[in-house]
Amino acid sequence: MRVFERFVLIVLDSVGIGEMPDAEHWGDAGSDTLGHVIAEARPRLPLMQSLGLGNIRPFDGLLPVREPLGAYGKAAIGSNGKETTVGHWELAGLITPEPFPTYPEGFPPRIIEPFVRAVGREVLGNKPASGTEIIMELGEEHVRTGKPIVYTSADSVFQIAAHEEVVPLEELYRMCEDARSILVGGDRVARVIARPFLGAAGKFTRTENRKDYAIPPPEKTLLDRMMEKGLATVGVGKIASIFCDQGISDSLPAHNNAEAMEQTLAALRTAPAGLIFSNFVDFDMLWGHRNDPQGYARALEEFDSRLPEVLAALREDDCLVITADHGCDPTTASTDHSREYVPVLVYSKKLRGGASLGTRTSMADIGQTIAANFGLRVPAGASFLPDLH
Repeated sequence: MRVFERFVLIVLDSVGIGEMPDAEHWGDAGSDTLGHVIAEARPRLPLMQSLGLGNIRPFDGLLPVREPLGAYGKAAIGSNGKETTVGHWELAGLITPEPFPTYPEGFPPRIIEPFVRAVGREVLGNKPASGTEIIMELGEEHVRTGKPIVYTSADSVFQIAAHEEVVPLEELYRMCEDARSILVGGDRVARVIARPFLGAAGKFTRTENRKDYAIPPPEKTLLDRMMEKGLATVGVGKIASIFCDQGISDSLPAHNNAEAMEQTLAALRTAPAGLIFSNFVDFDMLWGHRNDPQGYARALEEFDSRLPEVLAALREDDCLVITADHGCDPTTASTDHSREYVPVLVYSKKLRGGASLGTRTSMADIGQTIAANFGLRVPAGASFLPDLH
């Protein structure tokens, strides 16, 4: 018998909660996205605090509460990676044992040469870089020459930046499709990303017309298994692109946190039994990668201020899970993702509050919990459903 009819899984993209034991191996020793943002910017997060956020671990600037309204804990990344794709796949019950390829020296000729032939343009950049910094560095030359800016990061990504008035969006998207077809075999990166921008020299800004070209999960995830059982799987924001539309019954677009909140609330009004899976991208895209702890703190406050609307929209048999997919500490020198634990906050109107979920060995525990509720199983994870009723 089902405990809950619907789960609402909200991913606060990059809101990690402290370094994992192997963080040094990934170059992330000392990373603590949420802890450092709280210590430096002192955001007020009353609702998440009441759910048990401050009970997960000690924070400098966020106290625990005596009687949390929700269950609380943290989860490790069990996959061999620290990026969006592996993080979301793991949340859906699929651990990635082998890392996707990365290119710390830029892309080799075996990739760049066929790409140049396919798109009919030479490229600029071809190196790891911050997306905002590289358009400031090379944007003027791009506008003058029409050459797309190709870059990567510590993650497994092939990113193409182009000015929308120089390279029309549809052409940029075709370039990404060409890159996706070239990046196969050992060069099968997790994502190809279109990064359009606008503006003039010195004032270039990225637009919200980003588009991701991911690869499909190698086996069935929680989403596939739920769809096969006739359950709803509503993806909000970039969820559908992360899973290549596999296992998604309905996709609601959202370019930023505000739109993700509106679409999540819309789904809560109409979605039948199943899962609402939402990604709130701004923490990562706007503040983590740009090393802006003050902006990060404001985004956390804005999310917390809208959270009462989510709780009010929950039905008696709904269950809300708030978590993350990795870290991206805006207070460190790096602008890349960081290998961190993620928070786990769970709330339901039928939940007995105050339950500690401890330290979960994998984010897949969340997917397994949702699966268990609907009489299903996913490849990885241990369910904590018994702790929720």
